[in-house]
Formats: sequence, C-alpha cells, structure tokens
Amino acid sequence: MSGKPKLHYCNARGRMETIRWLLAAAGVEFEECFLQTKDDLTKLKKDGSLLFQQVPMVEIDGMKLVQSKAIANYIAAKYNLCGKDIKEKALIDMYVEALADLNELIMMHAFQPADKKEQNLANIVDKATNRYFPVYEKALKDHGQDFLVGNQLSRADVQLLETLLMAEECKPDILAKFPRLQSFKARISNIPAIKKFLQPGSQRKAPTQPEEIPGLMKIFQ
Repeated sequence: MSGKPKLHYCNARGRMETIRWLLAAAGVEFEECFLQTKDDLTKLKKDGSLLFQQVPMVEIDGMKLVQSKAIANYIAAKYNLCGKDIKEKALIDMYVEALADLNELIMMHAFQPADKKEQNLANIVDKATNRYFPVYEKALKDHGQDFLVGNQLSRADVQLLETLLMAEECKPDILAKFPRLQSFKARISNIPAIKKFLQPGSQRKAPTQPEEIPGLMKIFQ
C-alpha cells in the first residue's frame, strides 16, 4: 500500500465526503474504489480490510484506516490542518464536532420519507440559523482573521465551508443574515486547492438524489 491514498466507499457523499474535502484542501491526489454492490462490501469484510466491518476505509501510509473521525484526524495532522498548538487544536476540534452534528442532519435529509422531508428541512434551517451559524459568525468577528482559528487554514475552515455549501443546497438564502459567513465562504472557496475541488468534474460528490437511494441501501443492508 503506497502512493496515492485510496478511498473505499460508495459513489456518494456520506461519511467519506469530509475526508475527500480535507485531502483536496491539502492538495493531495487520491484514488477512489467505489462499492457498487453488497458483494463489494462483503469482500472487504472477508479479506480483513475493515477493522469494524464498515466503511469508510482509507488506505494511506501503509494503513487501512476506518472510522471517519479517526481518518479525518490523521489527515488533518499529516497535512498541518489542526493548528499550531494544543489550544488551537482544542478550538478546531470544538468547531469541527459541532459542524459534524449539523452535517449529519443535512446529510440524512435525502433519506427522509417524503412525508417527513418538509419537517426535517425546517429542523435543519432552525438548527443552522439559530444554533450553529451564529456561533461561527461571532467567532469570525471576535477572531478578526481570515480563518476560524489562528492565522492559517485548518480543518475547521474546510469543514465549515463544506457545511455552508450543503446548507445552501437545502435553502439558497440560508446565509442571508450572516455577512461574515458569506465573506468567509467566498474567501475560502478561492483558495486554489479548494477552488479546484469545487470545479465541475472534480471528485466532490453531488447531493444524493431520491432515485439513487435504493441502490445505495442495497450495498449496506
């Protein structure tokens, strides 16, 4: 196992998308091995590649890493995206954990039954605009820098941008009351490695569509 990191997951966002974002932000090229059937997942389980019998799994530096948080932590540490000291790391971790909560809400929206989607969307918008986004808006104001923590790009910036863009897919004007988040989005989106990842044809995944869900569910059921 050497060369480019190899990502094992289905051809969808899910719990691999943040890992894709972090690698892309670090300017690291990676390969993807998509699970297309349940047999593909079973093969990984049987050959001992999945420590806890589940994906995502990333082959990197001679390891087969599982558990999405552990993978993201390793990538952030390897590519200097986790702050310059333990205080910055603590702040970054704090911001990232909250983003993961909101990200999960948004990610699961596509999988809600039709009669629950409107209620679920309302919950996403409420949580985003009343609990989460005000915190990041204030953090940017109080810090007075281009980034959430310190004076260089961290995983907190990368994951905040990822979540902001996902939230806008749910409600295009969701950032209307957050001018600093709007400026942050424009600024971080223009970092060359990230700008490249945002271009059509990149390895960034599109939102999951209703017609794709049955095929995805068959892989994991």
